[in-house]
Amino acid sequence: MENNIPLEYIIPILAVLAVIALSVRLIPHRHVALVERFGKFTRTLEPGLNFLIPFVEKISHKQSLRVQQLNVQIETKTADNVFVIARVSVQYFVESADAAYNAFYQLDDPEEQITSYVFDVVRAQIPRQTLDNVFDNKDDISNVVMEQLQDAMEEFGFRIRNTLVTDIEPNEDVKRSMNRINAAQRERRAAEHEAEAERIKIVKIAEAHKESKILAGQGVAGQRKAIAEGLRESIDLVVDEKNGIGAEHVVYLLTFTNYVDALESIGKEGTVIMVPQPTGQLDQMDEFRNSIISASAVNNASLKGQQRSTPVSE
Repeated sequence: MENNIPLEYIIPILAVLAVIALSVRLIPHRHVALVERFGKFTRTLEPGLNFLIPFVEKISHKQSLRVQQLNVQIETKTADNVFVIARVSVQYFVESADAAYNAFYQLDDPEEQITSYVFDVVRAQIPRQTLDNVFDNKDDISNVVMEQLQDAMEEFGFRIRNTLVTDIEPNEDVKRSMNRINAAQRERRAAEHEAEAERIKIVKIAEAHKESKILAGQGVAGQRKAIAEGLRESIDLVVDEKNGIGAEHVVYLLTFTNYVDALESIGKEGTVIMVPQPTGQLDQMDEFRNSIISASAVNNASLKGQQRSTPVSE
């Protein structure tokens, strides 16, 4: 026996299922829904499972409570008559289910309203500043846009989380000119740094040369001092006033010794140039040599006489 459901039961079952389907509403997380009954707002549906009265109530609007972003592009002119395109990003959200009523029923197009406010504020700020100042004061412009936009949109249930001036783009000709100016400034600074480095190099070389001259002079002075002290000690050892050997004779002796040493080294280092000796200098050296020999002879004779006169002890 077949268990067929009579047709008179199928139609009511389908009708009940259709009514249930029309009455059940699932609202996603961070969303709310506005319900109207015969065109009049009655209540707000929270996230989760909700029920409507079929054919009597309907959802007029679903409002997201998430942060949304609106990108606005504005063309305006700076104080130095440069046309720029400013790009502003506005981050906004509906803060609660109660605020969703004002956001939907008081504003026909929220994004268009926000765009109009951003246009008004940016076109009031940028024309007061030069192009360079606009780039430097992007954060200040963002703060002004946020403050004025927040005051304007708060009564409609919107909260402004942040506003960002993401880009300031001048005309292509202006950008090329700015690039040339920046390149010229960098080249000038590079030339200044190179010149400064070359000047420092020259100064350091001069200081090193000066220091080397000072050290060389100190070395020569020390050498001459040592030579003078050696000569003085040599003269003190040789001078014998009793036997007629004075300091001048010692000087002549040293001069003659240096002369002989110089003659010995001639020809060892290459080309030899002979310079005539001043007249009488060698004669003076001969006289000095004879004086030394005579004094030595007298000294020896005196020593022998003393030895003869000394008595021999028995």
